[in-house]
Amino acid sequence: MRIWDISPGRLYRSHLLAEHREIHAIWNILTLGKKGYSGHQETLRWKGKLKALFLRHEVVIKEMERRGFRYNSQREESLATGSPVQDKYLQTPEEQREILRKKGCSCKVI
Repeated sequence: MRIWDISPGRLYRSHLLAEHREIHAIWNILTLGKKGYSGHQETLRWKGKLKALFLRHEVVIKEMERRGFRYNSQREESLATGSPVQDKYLQTPEEQREILRKKGCSCKVI
């Protein structure tokens, strides 16, 4: 479970799509009280930061659309409360770029 803290434009297709799924999963856990992964560190770092999660979703969607993906599900913006900034990291953005470098994928993190 991961939401990257780097530009979605730098992510390879599979990482971009996986992040989009994770955003929806975390959103549902935090807004609907779902149990799955509710104690996961990635989920916990977004508690109190639904506005930041909503904004991350918006930039991920823009990148997906730029790449030709269609997107049609909507989320209730009124639930996007809390801080609009995510400043808590499990790994710093530089550490995340290094993780992607080591994967040998087509992410543009160099």
